[in-house]
Amino acid sequence: MRTRTLGDLTVPAEGLGCMGMSEFYGTGDQQEAERTIQRALDLGITFLDTADMYGPFTNERLVGQAIAGRRDEVVLATKFGNERGEDGSFRGVNGKPDYVRKACDASLSRLGVDVIDLYYQHRVDTTVPVEDTWGALKELVDAGKIRYAGISEAAPETIRRAHAVQPVTAVQTEYSLWTRDPEDDGVLATCAELGIGFVAYSPIGRGFLSGQIRSVDDLAANDFRRRNPRFQGEAFEQNLRLVDRVREIADEKGVTASQLALAWVMAQSDRPGNPAVVPIPGTKRVAYLEENAAAVDIELTDDDLRRLDEAAPVGAAVGDRYPDMSSVHR
Repeated sequence: MRTRTLGDLTVPAEGLGCMGMSEFYGTGDQQEAERTIQRALDLGITFLDTADMYGPFTNERLVGQAIAGRRDEVVLATKFGNERGEDGSFRGVNGKPDYVRKACDASLSRLGVDVIDLYYQHRVDTTVPVEDTWGALKELVDAGKIRYAGISEAAPETIRRAHAVQPVTAVQTEYSLWTRDPEDDGVLATCAELGIGFVAYSPIGRGFLSGQIRSVDDLAANDFRRRNPRFQGEAFEQNLRLVDRVREIADEKGVTASQLALAWVMAQSDRPGNPAVVPIPGTKRVAYLEENAAAVDIELTDDDLRRLDEAAPVGAAVGDRYPDMSSVHR
């Protein structure tokens, strides 16, 4: 498995997003999820991504159980800031220093580890100066509870302010062939300038770029994508045309559309002016994990990249990324 460097942290060129194993993407299967994590480690996909709010709280426990006995192989990332109750209710975004410290201790306990490799601020709390939140993260680094700190869905100026307090190792934001906002909003350029790595979540467009979702009826009744604007009505139909253009190129190369989408994200690391870019596709099944892992070996030519840029240019996707966009890019 090839590697990339996020700040001073070395990770595999592809990671694994664990969120869907516990919530949001239909019903989970704990045994299959644990097998998927363990198979990922076997394949060299040792960069695992979770968060306290997934489940809530159950995903960290699942990941902790799956890596028990193999902790030294893993680059373990989790997040705080999207505060939820035990009943699953959302309490809002919380960046208060006391909360940061309590959330970290709780995550360490659920994961069953002594230190978190990469601890992200999941969303920016606009009621708390980011310097205060990052002061608490610096304390956690100094205390040896976390090794590196990151931030998710933050605007360039916020990233700069956080970085001035404690080095930002990675910025995590949605990025794929149908979400190319980081190219246009200054986030990728800011990361490159400051020596910060970039972690791309939903690099297969929440599964849409796989080409396997042809109707909203293909999604489980409790799948959160049913509420996503890009999966609704006319937006869905227009976005299908984008997917079909990508799949056509994938067919010509003899790879799946998902693999091509992942290869495109990984190729962004090599574009002039870009930081290291590491996708963390999420899956809860071994078969899809193995399909995704094979994308690491796909070589894209300049012509392939040109055709994909034409098939899915910046702004091509129709609809917002979330039903409520107020908590992103702050």
